[in-house]
Amino acid sequence: MRQIVLDTETTGLNARGGDRVIEIGCIEIDNRRLTGRNFHRYINPERASDPDALKVHGLTEEFLADKPKFAEVADELMNFVAGAEIVIHNAAFDVGFLDAELARLRRGGFGEAVAGVIDTLHISRELNPGKRHNLDALCERYGISNSHRVLHGALLDAQLLAEVYLAMTRGQETFFTEAEETVREGVQAVDLSALVFKVLRASDDEVAAHEVVMKAIEKETKKPPIWTQVLPNPESQL
Repeated sequence: MRQIVLDTETTGLNARGGDRVIEIGCIEIDNRRLTGRNFHRYINPERASDPDALKVHGLTEEFLADKPKFAEVADELMNFVAGAEIVIHNAAFDVGFLDAELARLRRGGFGEAVAGVIDTLHISRELNPGKRHNLDALCERYGISNSHRVLHGALLDAQLLAEVYLAMTRGQETFFTEAEETVREGVQAVDLSALVFKVLRASDDEVAAHEVVMKAIEKETKKPPIWTQVLPNPESQL
């Protein structure tokens, strides 16, 4: 699976109000490994940055004046991301800006050229409800050094996000990948067809205790445990 971790810097927060993309950074991942192939461009937005945005990225009009316009890098960008799964933190923001830039060129939306978009902000909120979810917080949570990050930069942020994404999605996927590799190395599968498994049903007291735990989880997360939605009546599955 080819994935591209993408980040942008912009002149402000409002793509519909005329704010523009000024930097794009992309990091390629193939089968959960960084390939070393990157895409990085500064872009002349043909307008000034909002003062608050300038404090974040530090890219001045003077620095961007001789950089290519988006129209000049659009083909190269879209060729780089074509067919890949795109990983973005707060995807609606970046995709909204890219869609606005492509619309100015009378081209189709960003999503039409890629296999899909994964939003790490959504993943983080699912994994750690009630916690902070900005990139600095995620780097701290997953033990990734960002001490060299003084200002926001699209390529640097994409590099950090790539490491965060691989860390936050390691779990079961790594387990099954290792299992598949073990099988490929020649370990013989064990035939369990002749075995008879005894079913031990929970007592009434155990069921009641289980219900107390489930209610506590639901109260803490503010939604029912997912397995109660998949198997609303566990007894019927035995």
